[in-house]
Amino acid sequence: MSSPLALGPVRPVPLSAINPVAQLGALGVVLPVLLVSGDLLTPLVLLAAEVCLLPAAGLGRPRALLARTWPLLLGAAGVAWVNVLFGDADAGGWSSAVALAVRVLALALPGVLLVASTDPVRLADALTLHWRVSTRFAYGALAALRLVPLLATEWQTIRQARRARGIEPGRNPVAHARLFAGTAFGLLVGAVRRGTRLATAMDARGFDSGVPRSNARGSRLRARDAAYLVGAVVVCLVAVLVSVRAGSWHPVLG
Repeated sequence: MSSPLALGPVRPVPLSAINPVAQLGALGVVLPVLLVSGDLLTPLVLLAAEVCLLPAAGLGRPRALLARTWPLLLGAAGVAWVNVLFGDADAGGWSSAVALAVRVLALALPGVLLVASTDPVRLADALTLHWRVSTRFAYGALAALRLVPLLATEWQTIRQARRARGIEPGRNPVAHARLFAGTAFGLLVGAVRRGTRLATAMDARGFDSGVPRSNARGSRLRARDAAYLVGAVVVCLVAVLVSVRAGSWHPVLG
């Protein structure tokens, strides 16, 4: 199963027409609402609106969606379970745990939409041109993100190489843990070496020269980007109003 963070050149999907900084701005609109709300209905409405955008991000098929979101689903389930085990039973029990899990999903799903629909090169260009992010940071982060798919491939390569040498843990959980730790250490060593070579290559090409860099591709903000941001604001207002009208709204610190 592929990594949800496997950033690379993505195929064009409808959501790709939205500028990356507009998608980040929409995430910035949704984030405070989810952090402030302590009920179930508000994040549930926002999550429903985000789910409606999945086909536009090329995640309409269950298999593609699961490949991107399985760590998110496991994390939300883990948060809910920990809340049930260690939370106050008189403070809501399972209902509080479900509300917390839905908030986690609603917080993380916009990031999945952004990753699935945005080429990292477009993201770096948009950040440097519209938000004036340092090119050193933006393109360094771009280079690091481009290496994430290689880590997933190298993990499989290391495991297959060990299997070819007859290194199998069988049914022994201790052997499984040792094999995992050894594979992770080998992956870490390879990542450090590759990162060092990449940093040297970028320095040789003048990425750390301090000279202002030009941008050949450009990045434009259009009316649809403003409409996307306005839509995010409207959805947040609707979610809060529905929760207030239903009598379930209460802030986290309230």
